[in-house]
Amino acid sequence: MRTRRTPAPSPALPDGRSGPVRLAVDPVLLGAVVALVSLGLVMVYSASAVTAAEKQGNGFYFLERQLLAAGVGLVAMATAVRVGYRRLARLAYPMLLLSIVLLVMVLVPGVGTVVGGARRWLRLPGLSLQPAEIAKFTWVVYLAYSLAKKREKVATFSIGFLPHLLLAGLLVVLCMAEPDFGSSVELLVLLFILLFAAGTRLSYLVGSVLLAMPLAYGAIAHSPYRLKRITAFLDPWAHRHDIGYQVAQSLISVGSGGFFGLGLGESRQKLFFLPEAHTDFIFSIIGEELGLLGAVATIVLYGIVVWRGTRAALRASETFGTYLGLGLTAMLGFQAAVNMSVAMGMLPTKGLTLPFISYGGCSLVISMAAAGVLLSLSASSAPLRNPGPSRVRRMQEAAA
Repeated sequence: MRTRRTPAPSPALPDGRSGPVRLAVDPVLLGAVVALVSLGLVMVYSASAVTAAEKQGNGFYFLERQLLAAGVGLVAMATAVRVGYRRLARLAYPMLLLSIVLLVMVLVPGVGTVVGGARRWLRLPGLSLQPAEIAKFTWVVYLAYSLAKKREKVATFSIGFLPHLLLAGLLVVLCMAEPDFGSSVELLVLLFILLFAAGTRLSYLVGSVLLAMPLAYGAIAHSPYRLKRITAFLDPWAHRHDIGYQVAQSLISVGSGGFFGLGLGESRQKLFFLPEAHTDFIFSIIGEELGLLGAVATIVLYGIVVWRGTRAALRASETFGTYLGLGLTAMLGFQAAVNMSVAMGMLPTKGLTLPFISYGGCSLVISMAAAGVLLSLSASSAPLRNPGPSRVRRMQEAAA
């Protein structure tokens, strides 16, 4: 006699009803990410073809490598969506430990590679790693896990604030040894954003900033190249033939594009006038070739990523997902804002790339992996059952 199997009940929907759950990623967020990556591929080729032909003997040299990185990034993004963001909670400590090991390795002579006076890269057969880029991602994962685990005690100094600050100090010391001032600042910004969202007392945050100001001043005042960057930022035209050359050429590039731009591929500044045209200053080439319209469209795309990423974070079904989404969104948004501000002369030059667009395999893969986590959040979003501190609750109510 055959027994008839009783079908398993459908999982409960967020409002208590039962029924099939269909997971679908946010199409708006996905579209913005795909548009930025596609724009990046086009602009990397446009900005680097002449330089690649001159120095590498192949005008497609940088494009080919960026295409390979985009392929790896696509796999990483799809894997993050399929596996789900919750798996990252188990990997928080191993990932952070691996990042620290890589940051130490890059400082070892003969292991780390020096480029432009900074030791920031690990050269491996067929690829190049930038440990600071990996550390930003893993730092967000660790903070999200740790703050979610300690959410009842996050307002205390000894448990919720001091351990995270000390660990951030270790990462900053390792980054400053490269030296990488931009990544150091970003790690601290991410820490303070997530601590604030988790409900840490404002007095702790403000007090630590005030105490850190003399250290930041010392780091700048005792570093000749950082002082030169500040001087170039304050008056680039007075130093346009020496320390302010890069900033001045960037402003010329952005300004010469006008409203509609000179046309794709028609940039004059990429003809060996603007250094790092396909990496740190690729937004300048966008402004020159695509004009104000292209620059504004790029900014709007980043705005969409920040909007939809924050929306997915605030709709996460648990505290870890909320903190993770807020941290990764802040990572992408902060880095994009700093890079574009530098290109327009609004901030001193930093070594931060433009996410999804600038040439750089490690940066592109990490950015796309972060986007995959945000898409995973959007696919499994539901009202937060245990919202934790009041700041998260207020953000959720505002998002609703």
